[in-house]
Amino acid sequence: MNKSINETLERPDYPSFREAFAYWLKLGFISFGGPAGQISMMHQELVEKKRWISEQRFLHALNYCMLLPGPEAQQLAIYIGWMLHRRSGGIVAGTLFLLPSLFILIALTWIYVVFGDVSFVQGIFNGIKPAVVAIVLFAAWRIGSRALKNPILWTFSAASFLAIFALHVPFPYIVLSAGILGFIGGGIAPEYFRTGGGHGVTDKTYGPALIDDDTPPPEHAKFHFGRLVSLIAVCVILWGMALWTLPEGTLRDMGEFFTKAALVTFGGAYAVLPYVYQGGVEHYHWLTGLQMIDGLALGETTPGPLIMVVAFVGFMGGWTHEIFGVDSLFLAGAAGAAVATFFTFLPGYLFILAGAPLVEATHGDIKFTAPLTGITAAVVGVIVNLAVFFAWHVLWPQGTDVIPFDGEFQWFAALISLAAFIALWKYKQDILQVIFACAALGLVYTFASG
Repeated sequence: MNKSINETLERPDYPSFREAFAYWLKLGFISFGGPAGQISMMHQELVEKKRWISEQRFLHALNYCMLLPGPEAQQLAIYIGWMLHRRSGGIVAGTLFLLPSLFILIALTWIYVVFGDVSFVQGIFNGIKPAVVAIVLFAAWRIGSRALKNPILWTFSAASFLAIFALHVPFPYIVLSAGILGFIGGGIAPEYFRTGGGHGVTDKTYGPALIDDDTPPPEHAKFHFGRLVSLIAVCVILWGMALWTLPEGTLRDMGEFFTKAALVTFGGAYAVLPYVYQGGVEHYHWLTGLQMIDGLALGETTPGPLIMVVAFVGFMGGWTHEIFGVDSLFLAGAAGAAVATFFTFLPGYLFILAGAPLVEATHGDIKFTAPLTGITAAVVGVIVNLAVFFAWHVLWPQGTDVIPFDGEFQWFAALISLAAFIALWKYKQDILQVIFACAALGLVYTFASG
């Protein structure tokens, strides 16, 4: 079967920059379903239909992205765009992956802050909030089932949960400690710290690809030390100029904070959410804990990477702090969203455009994969803590740090969370469908009880 496909199909023509631009733009509007769904969409289109890249080269690129902090699906788009059309192709692919989501989230967040007290909107969020609890818990189970393969990694996960839940250790310190311990463990007992696959992509042949298994890397994809240094310098200068032009106060705080967030996003968006919560809610007071849950719900229902929830956080910070005055709240929110997005995703371009050839030279080396294994295991405990935090706010909304279980227990929210988790875990339902179903239930319940 595979042999006949290779014999009958011709290698596709090289796509023009305009053709690639059109595809990346379309992907930006339809990239629902989180990283797994987004990677599946790219695989179906780029490997199976267009055959711009082969199965093995696609997985090769994906493995690079899995080793890096940041959203792997967006970085995979940057990588493939870079392979096809050099740096400009990578920049266009990564940017178009984000822009539709940014504009949609700005519009939805404005609707949220202006009409959030309307019964209709409250009813929808009464259903979505408990669904978010189930989604985060399901994310912990899904990552843990792949990552926690032995007692050592279970210990990493439990220790990280206790560190952030009981000791309130900042998230970056947990990531750093797990990485160091993983590096040490990889040297002492490497069998406990080897990474596996599990991206859910099949090993099939779809015909000759433009970038095939045996296609040599183009010149721009080869590692050159001078190119690495120049790209790092350009990104650092761009980052410094962007930060320097921001006025002191909220926007500059956002630039600095979201740069740090970008560098600790090992394990995906759910892993970095506790850090964003610690900074956005507890330290800078850009938004409340309940608003953070609402923002995650909006992020789940829009295209693009889930970490785009930072745009919601940035919008809320600009709006709440009235950075341009009381008469320019929308402009303030939009500026906050844009700043949060820019500084969160800028490092990802550097990691791919400058670092991919270097990562390729070290791919599969235990010295580099063992720290990632330790970090991933620790991230599971952090995500469980996030689920506990969200559940507390949803089930006991009047609770405080002093009296955590104050007020009436929200039994309806508990039932929604349980049903949503069962739908995701046992029946493998799509996240977007679960959210819409829970939103409908919340709306019905709100009007029936009101």
